[in-house]
Amino acid sequence: MKKNSFLEKFVVNPGGNLQGVFRVPGDKSISHRAIMLGAIAEGLTRVNGFLEGEDTLATLAVFKALGVSIDGPSSGQVVINGVGLHGLQAPSRALYLGNSGTSMRLLTGLMAGQGFSVEMTGDVSLSRRPMRRVTVPLSEMGARIEMNDEGTPPLKIQGGQSLQAINYKMPVASAQVKSCLLLAGLYANGTTCVTEPAPTRDHTERMLAGFGYQLKRDTGRVCLEGGGQLRGMLIDVPADISSAAFFMVGATIAEGSNILLEHVGINPTRIGVINILREMGADIRLLNEREVGGEPVADIRVCSSQLHGIEISREQVPLAIDEFPALFIAAACAEGQTILRGAEELRVKESDRIQVMADGLRTLGIVAEPTLDGMVIQGGQFKGGVINSYGDHRIAMAFAMAALCAKEPIIIEDCANVATSFPNFVNLAQVAGIDIKWQKNGDDDADL
Repeated sequence: MKKNSFLEKFVVNPGGNLQGVFRVPGDKSISHRAIMLGAIAEGLTRVNGFLEGEDTLATLAVFKALGVSIDGPSSGQVVINGVGLHGLQAPSRALYLGNSGTSMRLLTGLMAGQGFSVEMTGDVSLSRRPMRRVTVPLSEMGARIEMNDEGTPPLKIQGGQSLQAINYKMPVASAQVKSCLLLAGLYANGTTCVTEPAPTRDHTERMLAGFGYQLKRDTGRVCLEGGGQLRGMLIDVPADISSAAFFMVGATIAEGSNILLEHVGINPTRIGVINILREMGADIRLLNEREVGGEPVADIRVCSSQLHGIEISREQVPLAIDEFPALFIAAACAEGQTILRGAEELRVKESDRIQVMADGLRTLGIVAEPTLDGMVIQGGQFKGGVINSYGDHRIAMAFAMAALCAKEPIIIEDCANVATSFPNFVNLAQVAGIDIKWQKNGDDDADL
């Protein structure tokens, strides 16, 4: 699949609603971490429900290049033959991470503790993403990392450095930064502590504990001592709430919708999308709540409802940071005004999600005013139009949902990267009730 090609697009006809019972792909954040921690654990780690998307497959390929024997994925099953904390081997070439910022930021911490040097590269989009947020604290620990003058990849990490524990207070809430430093802390002398200004997803902490690694967790602070051991385990990856979010929004805004999303992860550090939609008036119910492998899971029932605009609480921002493209679509369908502040992180994702979403909403006839750290959206009626997603998978999928309430077709360009997180999105959207087609190279009937 050719990346960043305007010949690869979604064509979505207006109208319809969502019906049925289905399961979205496995959680991307958990899938990444399962490979990383399973690789440096002792013994076998078995993973069920692994997301076979391009981002997570890039992480898997990297650890194979680092000498780890991995079987699969096959129907979401992966078996990792862990090599222990110090068993990774020097790769024969640069590690290519595609579009995955999570992979690069977390691996920067892990690679900083190795006895060999590595270079990490990515695609055009990843090569524009800021890395100083992880390289600065890692340098304080003793890591030696080279990058471009702009603070972007490729990254060259010098091996054989003696890392020292750090007590780091993050200036901005970021699960990627926190996880990076905890992974580096596995190799550091002393106790590494990370304090966050607001709650962020805690999959790394939960999974480290599942692998038998001791941590100390207080409100907003997590500490671990270097030099411990991880033991292989069974990991059951729940469905990704970030992927479920598109269908939650679609079912909410399309009259007559009624869906059940099965086995969705509802980690309390990830449920901002549910909290925000409920505050806007959405009919969302959690059924069959349970815990699987240390992660809370539920089936989510969503029915159509009339939304109203709100001022989104700043406390919810880090709990929904990846779901805002979908939430912006919900806000555009709500009665009144929705205001988002404190989300400057959205400007340094796969695209500038504030500006790109504002431009797209305006193209569709919605009044949307971007600010430095958020957006003000006035609810209205979508017309049709052509949207540039700038290769951002979440932008593309969000605007596909907008067509449910549009007057005319919506064409979304540059959609190849949807495969990074949701490889069967078009097929599932069609089954659920969206009139969507994937087109590339002039093929008017090509489906994903």
